[in-house]
Amino acid sequence: MHTGSPTARTSPTVLARVAALLVLLALILGGAGPAFAHAGLSGSDPADGTVLKTAPKQVTLTFTESVSFSEDSLRVLTPQNERANPRPAQYADGKDNTARVELSGELPEGTYTVAWRVVSADGHPIAGAFVFSIGKPSDTAAVVATGSSDDTAAGRLYGFFRYVAYSGLALLVGAAAFVLVCWPSAGALRPVRRLLAVGWAALAVSTVALLLLRGPYETAGALTSAFDPSRLGRTVTGRSGIALIARLVLLAAAAVALRRLAVRSDHRDDGSPLPDLGARVRAGGAVLALALAFTWASAEHASAGIQVPLAIPVSVLHLLAMGVWLGGLITLLVLLRRRGSGSRALPASAIGRFSSLAFTAVAVLAGTGMYQSWRQAGSWEALSSTSYGRILAVKIAAVVLVLCVAFFSRRWTARLLHEAPPAVEPVTVPEPVPVPVPVMAVQTAGAEPAPEATDHGGTSGVPGGGEPGEGAEPPVSGADGYRRGLRRTVAVEAVLGVVVLAITTLLTGTQPSRAAGPAPTAAAPQLQVKVVTIPFDMGTAKGRGTVQITLDPGRVGENTVEAVVYTADGGLATVPELRLTLTQNDLGIGPLDADLKDQKGYWATYDLRLPMPGVWTLNVTVRTTDIDQVTVRESVRIT
Repeated sequence: MHTGSPTARTSPTVLARVAALLVLLALILGGAGPAFAHAGLSGSDPADGTVLKTAPKQVTLTFTESVSFSEDSLRVLTPQNERANPRPAQYADGKDNTARVELSGELPEGTYTVAWRVVSADGHPIAGAFVFSIGKPSDTAAVVATGSSDDTAAGRLYGFFRYVAYSGLALLVGAAAFVLVCWPSAGALRPVRRLLAVGWAALAVSTVALLLLRGPYETAGALTSAFDPSRLGRTVTGRSGIALIARLVLLAAAAVALRRLAVRSDHRDDGSPLPDLGARVRAGGAVLALALAFTWASAEHASAGIQVPLAIPVSVLHLLAMGVWLGGLITLLVLLRRRGSGSRALPASAIGRFSSLAFTAVAVLAGTGMYQSWRQAGSWEALSSTSYGRILAVKIAAVVLVLCVAFFSRRWTARLLHEAPPAVEPVTVPEPVPVPVPVMAVQTAGAEPAPEATDHGGTSGVPGGGEPGEGAEPPVSGADGYRRGLRRTVAVEAVLGVVVLAITTLLTGTQPSRAAGPAPTAAAPQLQVKVVTIPFDMGTAKGRGTVQITLDPGRVGENTVEAVVYTADGGLATVPELRLTLTQNDLGIGPLDADLKDQKGYWATYDLRLPMPGVWTLNVTVRTTDIDQVTVRESVRIT
């Protein structure tokens, strides 16, 4: 009776296994996250490493998909690190996957550096550099930054708020879907209202932050440039800026709709379904949700690559299915943890409706995920040969755990649905209640007549009596036990869902396998390590020598530092202490202690992090005896 017939138990299990198989296949192929191919440099004229007899009149870059760029996106630098292109880049022959700059009239011989930073059609900035020579190769003083925009302060903040935006969308869509489809009375409950408000606020705040950070994110500029009016003006006229502004307008409309729904809820104190919560209200909510998801699909990954007319609606459905599943799980968890009574208590029928809704959402995730996987992965081999594939392996493990926990959640739901009818029966049979009245009228009888009344009235008589109460308890305690079990599994499933969402957000910023595979890309010049030799002299015969310091790779970020001390005649010297600090005087950074460790012949550290490019001063302290030491300085340029 509590577990239902064999057929009733088998059907959810079979459906759960089918859903699990579909989702797993989708994720193995390439992940459920909506991340599509970034652009790549497919060719250039002149080509990388070319030695030309005469100076070219222009430099042209060709990318694998359409790109956008600013005035400073393409620079050609002479061997003396001076600009060789007097005017900004333009599209070549009207093709939106090209960038071209004209060069100055007279260019000296030597090696020229071409540095570029553009924004691909999927909204992600990409950068690189290559060299060509006129006459013959030469040394060059050109310094370019070709790192990812995600490594900057603006890039890291942009990634954080992108995750907040996905989370806000999931919470807003999931909680609204639970109210409109599963239990309309939940709209009058304060916890559900709070979830809707938090989801709306998270999405609104993150959208404003993304709009401000978009400029420095694209150009790898300083965080303070987020408030530059000219840069913000370029952002709001671009595809991503227009989509973010449209999202803010839709959020304003959603706030008005939620407010009206809250006002109507305030007039219904009994928790019954609200009037007009019919097809019109559900249709309005669906339109708003579709439009919100469209602001992602139209400006980011689905808008670039192959089969764009099909990819955009697939991406919209994928985002909404994610929101209905994850946001609905969090709403269900909040209601399961809430203690309510009467019409305010979460009915088992609402749990059953959400179980069906969640199954549909998972099926949509599976179908759209399989298509997206084929579109962005391209091959099975790419799963083990790219960064995208390695991140995807972590996501697959998390999703497998989610599916396992979801299987147990469906089992608890099935038990609770089959337990619900008998749990109501004892409450709907009040006839035996008057039986104790004659017993109370006989003052001298004490408690003796109670068993007789119980014998005549059955087991559902006096509330609080021994035997009657015991007869009514099992169905209620059984339902409570099922709810507790469901609450635990839903909590674990929601936590794992948040982890999957975080990994999905990371995948949206990682170059997918299809883009990293066969597309030819012009390679950036190999940056050599920085080697600095600093002489020192303590004024004694044995107090002279040099310190050779090697910084690998000699760029912003984490570096390996190795220092070797040589005697005046070139032999290796052993010193009891060697200290190195670095200072960026122009920006007032430092001194940063390299914390060199004695490695029995040389000194080294493997985790020195340099936060900014520019000229850094190396302060080296060499101690040869207990009283003899000297500090020497030298400068090095960090790119």
